[in-house]
Amino acid sequence: MQSAVRDAGALASSYFRTSPKAFKKADGSQVSEADLAVDAALKLDLTTRRKDYGWLSEESPDDRSRFKHSRVWMVDPIDGTGAFLHELPEWTISAALVEDGVPVVGVVYNPSTNEFFHAIRGAGAFLNDEPIHTSNQSTLEGAKMIASGGLFKKKIWEKPWPNVTAQWINSVAYRLALVACGRGDATISLTPKAEWDLAASAVIMEEAGGIITDHLGNPHIYNREDPKFPSLVSSGLALHPALIERTSLVDV
Repeated sequence: MQSAVRDAGALASSYFRTSPKAFKKADGSQVSEADLAVDAALKLDLTTRRKDYGWLSEESPDDRSRFKHSRVWMVDPIDGTGAFLHELPEWTISAALVEDGVPVVGVVYNPSTNEFFHAIRGAGAFLNDEPIHTSNQSTLEGAKMIASGGLFKKKIWEKPWPNVTAQWINSVAYRLALVACGRGDATISLTPKAEWDLAASAVIMEEAGGIITDHLGNPHIYNREDPKFPSLVSSGLALHPALIERTSLVDV
């Protein structure tokens, strides 16, 4: 998988900052010719290698044939298409292998910054082949959040948040990877996320010593009929209970 994702990164980079054609999808989100090219390249590479694996990608029709397989590739060809089209280096290629509903291999690659995150369940998580670990932050006060700063100022919260810093990153897979390597303490999103958004980063996060759940603290189970989760809360183990204490009270 790693070589396939690196090749896909090179392909995506050939479109980056060249004003690629972009289109609106039925749900209003954007897709570019680069997304479609990377999707086709990854599908050809990965499914040719493993013909008995299923396939789920943001940019491929979901024909439900994935349910015939215990192992499924889950891919977001370009996670952060908005950043890609605005020529910001905050997009990634995200690819995972899911087995019986659990991500077991994950790769998140940011070609623009030359950051290659990968993990295999039970074997640790790595950034450019160096081991990574989540932070040991245990209190909300002073926590570094890789999330929208406006989220913490909304009127949805039972009580005001303590002093936290926030940094917005367009790619959710990249947000999670940055938390996994300790550059942020947590990330939160109270809007739905797709399985292809989270699968690769989930195994990276967990192998880095972190935890990833929905806002109620429930684990994400993959390869379901509806490949969407209601929300995302992820951090190192020490901080997660304090986050769930707040997010579980929000009506999402």
